[in-house]
Amino acid sequence: MKKDKNIKSYTVSELKARQVESRTNLKKIETMTDAKLERLIAEDIGERGLRPDWTRAELIFPQAKQSIHLRLDREIIQFFKAQGKGHISRMQAVLKAYVDAQRTQP
Repeated sequence: MKKDKNIKSYTVSELKARQVESRTNLKKIETMTDAKLERLIAEDIGERGLRPDWTRAELIFPQAKQSIHLRLDREIIQFFKAQGKGHISRMQAVLKAYVDAQRTQP
């Protein structure tokens, strides 16, 4: 399964910080009936014509990762750590991209 480049991962603290940015009045939405909420969505220009077909939705469970001990050059580790938090996930993404590229070659 290819990772969608539009999907972004957030830490719990990043999500909490982003909640402040939201202008959605969740209390108002929670008090609405489903019919009223559906009507408001239908009136929204950005939602017009969008009719998702959930009948063909597929539930995909993430595969468990295998833990290994890996020795890397200091230069590689410093490079990824210099980019900030999540350096191991970025290393994983680079390796995954390499594997995907190799698999698509004839």
